[in-house]
Amino acid sequence: MSPEVWAYSESEAVSNEVASAAADVAKMSSADVVVVEIGANRSGVKAPGTKLLLKGPAGPEVSPEVAAEAIARAAKQRRPAAILIGATRNGREIGARLAAKLMFGCLSEVSRVASDGTTLSGERNAFAGKVVAKVECALPAVATVKVGYYPATGSSPQGESEVDVGAVQALVSVVGRDKKAVGAVDLKSAKVIVAAGRGVKRKEDLPMLEDLAKDMHGALGCSRPLSSDLGWLPEEHHIGLTGVSVKPDLYLAIGISGQLQHTAGMKDSKVVAAINTDKDAPIFQASDYGIVGDLYQLVPAIKRALAARR
Repeated sequence: MSPEVWAYSESEAVSNEVASAAADVAKMSSADVVVVEIGANRSGVKAPGTKLLLKGPAGPEVSPEVAAEAIARAAKQRRPAAILIGATRNGREIGARLAAKLMFGCLSEVSRVASDGTTLSGERNAFAGKVVAKVECALPAVATVKVGYYPATGSSPQGESEVDVGAVQALVSVVGRDKKAVGAVDLKSAKVIVAAGRGVKRKEDLPMLEDLAKDMHGALGCSRPLSSDLGWLPEEHHIGLTGVSVKPDLYLAIGISGQLQHTAGMKDSKVVAAINTDKDAPIFQASDYGIVGDLYQLVPAIKRALAARR
């Protein structure tokens, strides 16, 4: 029987990405790809291999505690060589719990996942993105895979099997939820991002940048001060080490100084352009193109140039 590389996420979109990572690992180690789904959470997840449904856990939502226990029970039966988990908020908890239950090594939030048949390796940012560290551990292993790095797989599943893991009793139960304000922005899939920084003087000026983003068929992002400190935008707009990591075709940083905490979240962008009044702003070191100038003059000028081309 060939070794198996498992892929799992509670998010259908992320699961499709993790399946791509699993396919890369499987090619290197002559293994089979298995996409895991739990309980009633059947979905349209693609699978460049087979699907494995874990029967037993019930309900519309599966907590990280229950997911980790269900996958651990199935892994003890099937003995996969590697288990890849999408590094979402829940996924990071699932990966840690799962590695502890199985006594496997665990790679945290990695990209470029690879295997030589005896070890699992990956890359992750360190020191606020200044260094890319290569980490590895012996197989069998667990890894949480960086979200937004791999393309979604387009392969159709070649078959499906089931494992009954039995009822899983959670020790922690949710007694209530308070909704927080969320934005309607999806920065991870945006091809163009206009990012606002502390150079924007007033909250009332943000629509000017939002209009520019729309003119460029893009989305509006921001640095940490505008979301976390001032509350001008929801947290979903925050790009950086403690926010969202993005890699659009064009990243336009407006009024952003470019500290490491921010550039760690956008350094994989294909083209970076920046506008700042400070010619020594660090953002210019991370940019392909830069303009030293006042955003209140330059943004309207860019909008007029775009309008003239339509």
